[in-house]
Amino acid sequence: MKIYSATLNIHDHNTYDGVYHNQRERHTRFKHNVPKHFDAYEDQAAFNLEDRHLIDDFYNNYFKHKEEILSFTMTKGVLSEKFNIKNILEFKDFRPKNLWDYYLKDNLYFIDHHQSHATYAFINSKFTESDILVMDNIGYKFRSIFVKKDGTIIDLSDKLKLGKLWEDMSKLTGFGPFGASKLMGLAGYGQYSEKFYNYFEDKKWILYEHFEKNLLAFSLQKFTIDKIKEHVLPLKTSDNICVSGGVAYNGYMNEELTKHYKNVFVPPAVGDEGQAIGAYQHADYMLNNNKHIAKTFSGKEYDYVGEKKVNYKDIAQSIADGCVVGWFQGKSESGNRALGNRSILADPRNPDIKDYINETIKKREDFRPFAPAVLEEHYKEYFDTNQPSPYMSRICKVKSNKIPGVTHVDNTARIQTVNKNFNEKFYNIINEFYKITGIPMLLNTSFNCQEPIVETPEDAIYTFKNTALDILVINDYVLNK
Repeated sequence: MKIYSATLNIHDHNTYDGVYHNQRERHTRFKHNVPKHFDAYEDQAAFNLEDRHLIDDFYNNYFKHKEEILSFTMTKGVLSEKFNIKNILEFKDFRPKNLWDYYLKDNLYFIDHHQSHATYAFINSKFTESDILVMDNIGYKFRSIFVKKDGTIIDLSDKLKLGKLWEDMSKLTGFGPFGASKLMGLAGYGQYSEKFYNYFEDKKWILYEHFEKNLLAFSLQKFTIDKIKEHVLPLKTSDNICVSGGVAYNGYMNEELTKHYKNVFVPPAVGDEGQAIGAYQHADYMLNNNKHIAKTFSGKEYDYVGEKKVNYKDIAQSIADGCVVGWFQGKSESGNRALGNRSILADPRNPDIKDYINETIKKREDFRPFAPAVLEEHYKEYFDTNQPSPYMSRICKVKSNKIPGVTHVDNTARIQTVNKNFNEKFYNIINEFYKITGIPMLLNTSFNCQEPIVETPEDAIYTFKNTALDILVINDYVLNK
């Protein structure tokens, strides 16, 4: 049975048909698909005024293709009077008790928001059984759930409101909605503050207007890990765990889990940008008895013909000589943490490279760190961690002083391990750099400048021309300034 999937959110709209993952922000060029003049949580008009494509696709498919199953999930607010989305109001009371519960009527297949996150992580992990932890700022019936290896859902929404807490603290510190990753980067500069920790615990301490953000960030990070130890670890039923939802972007937390679980899997599109994939996988498994593994690179592929063919050795030498390279290859990645086809690459040995890229290319806060993409066979030589991390999902201690460009102030790095099976072209450019320098990694950050990750060759060329990037590689061709 053919399945078409959509996520009806107040942000991060996306659809999936088993092949193409349509992340709307890549095309509208608004981060999280929310225009800058809207607040996704306070003005939900952003959902219905700025991007009708997802809803139009949803209804066009439903009414024209009755033989298809339309699998979907949604967040709170979608069923408000502002939108009045017909035909799906009856799904509003569905509350699953097991991961594999669903609601099917008239070819509409509905699962809860957190089920979608959990399904995407579990099926893509390829584990035969696993615990699953899903935490979000906002979902539909839940904020946080733990799924036992038998599929039983344990509601932790009242005990683990970590997504909301990070969102609230992000707004309080001036980073705004979706600014939790900035706060996490700032945590490396701080130290423990009992007064902040007590505030998170029972709110007996009042936050005043003037306070040290780095103390808050560090204490919030410690609070997060302590709550995981308190409420999640006692529920353990497996040696494997899958982690998903927006809070799963927290690399410190994910690394902590490796000390308690043999295998930790965090998928690349871990936030709401991966919702449509999970909804598709759930329906495909329950209706077609098929475990569909979503490809990491499931965006569109674009033709491009330039004047000069790329030579990997020359590009690697240019990086070693100090150039910063825009790297555009094949299909775009799902999510923000599986970079390798839409990347900015630089020399991790350069102690000044972080400040240079933040100031002249990314144009963002100077405290934001950058990640190393390291050849998988060498990661243990440089990083103190016990398992690969293909999707930049964990933050671990750095063991070497040779890579200051990707070492955060607290001597950590959010690593990405790369092998040939994952991405051969990306592996090859790192390997060429290794042959020249003896360092088996590159600084790797998303290819963008205050916008979503570039999607098309035109996006890449625009960013290349308007930033301090030195070289641009598009598929098999290279452009120089």
